[in-house]
Amino acid sequence: MSSGISIRHDIVPQLEQLLGPEAVFVSDLQRYSIDGVLPTAVARPGSAEQIPALLKIANEQNWTVVSFGGGTRQQVGQTIERIDIVLSTERLDKIENYDPGDLTIAVQSGARVDSVSTACAQHRQLLALEAPAGATIGGALAANESGPLRAGFGAPRDFCIGVNFVTGDGVKGRGGGRVVKNVAGYDLMKLMIGSFGTLGVIVSANFKLFPLAQQTATFITEFDSVAQAIQVRDWLLRSPLAPISAELINPTASEYLTNRAPRDPDSWAPEAPSQQKKRWMLALRFAGSDRLLARCRKELAFASPRDLTEAEQMAFWRAVAGFEATAIERHRNGMIFHVSAPLAESQNVIEAAQGAATDYNFVASTIARVTVGTLVIAFLPLAVDPPGATQFASAASHFRSRLSRGASAVVMRCPLEAKPQFDLWGSTPSDIALMRKIKRAFDPNNILNRGRFLVE
Repeated sequence: MSSGISIRHDIVPQLEQLLGPEAVFVSDLQRYSIDGVLPTAVARPGSAEQIPALLKIANEQNWTVVSFGGGTRQQVGQTIERIDIVLSTERLDKIENYDPGDLTIAVQSGARVDSVSTACAQHRQLLALEAPAGATIGGALAANESGPLRAGFGAPRDFCIGVNFVTGDGVKGRGGGRVVKNVAGYDLMKLMIGSFGTLGVIVSANFKLFPLAQQTATFITEFDSVAQAIQVRDWLLRSPLAPISAELINPTASEYLTNRAPRDPDSWAPEAPSQQKKRWMLALRFAGSDRLLARCRKELAFASPRDLTEAEQMAFWRAVAGFEATAIERHRNGMIFHVSAPLAESQNVIEAAQGAATDYNFVASTIARVTVGTLVIAFLPLAVDPPGATQFASAASHFRSRLSRGASAVVMRCPLEAKPQFDLWGSTPSDIALMRKIKRAFDPNNILNRGRFLVE
């Protein structure tokens, strides 16, 4: 069996022997396609113990494997050259251990983030993980999802206290533990978070939870310019106020939050939208007692904020968390950046994006987490005809050239034909040799997500 085709012909019977016929299927593969590449088979292990054996066989046979959760971030990175097996974690969806008294929870990787959040809310506790609709625990960690709550609770690396995983060569691994004070293997855990499934398959994770606030308040302030909004942000950073969310939204992005599809009856909209000039919005969410929220209102009175109702809050923050999906749903040829930059450079990043987008016939829609220095920027085509592949590359290059060396701009999504034209991850990191060593150590035969990174 020297040819790749003859090897892949043996995939299904070997997987059925290992996992059982009910756990392997070869129909409805379009659901699991990535950049138009269909897998040969989909494996759905019923237990975490089956995954090491599956990956060991894949190594022996040189089968490429892509782990699959909710499918919300599968378009990230360069085009994967071949998919022999999609390893779906959808059957690994249980809460393994939940101790409300210790504010900790252990969850299998295929559990949906929203389902786990609902379970925690029943005990008045919060899993501070905001992820795209349908995302799984394992997928959210692999992509290092960071939603609006990051301002108050940090990124997943800050409250995930342990992960169990299987490396590319089928070896079980663990980082961290089940208690908050356990720091054994902490760096190993951080390594798995944000690795996009290229180092191993996350099979379960442990989280520190937070008390769920009795009430929250969301204030929307509007400005004629980004400079005015940044001035208020700077005042906020110097003040004793501590919002759990702080989002700066440019006028274009606000359209994707306020003009929701008609099928969404719970949409949030500003008062008298037809009479309002589109302006910059700074959305601040606070949690706490009546006294604390009253102080926030008093301190912010100079900015004349609008106080959202409870129903409006829920709809608004749901819309913010779903901004990327909404933008791409309406503009299939859009390009999404995740940007990280020093706080002092927030305005420069926003203006750089607007300039680069305009120069290449895009419009920049921006949501900036302005107290933590992360931004989501969508370059959306202005013309009806889709831009050429090189146009995306040129726009990205122009944008990145205007950022400081302390900033990074990763393309999370763009049209398939544009991907070969440029490096979606940005400039080559200085520690690329170390990254390659880590990849070889965890996945020596490069079977996991082969081709997603350019460091392989």
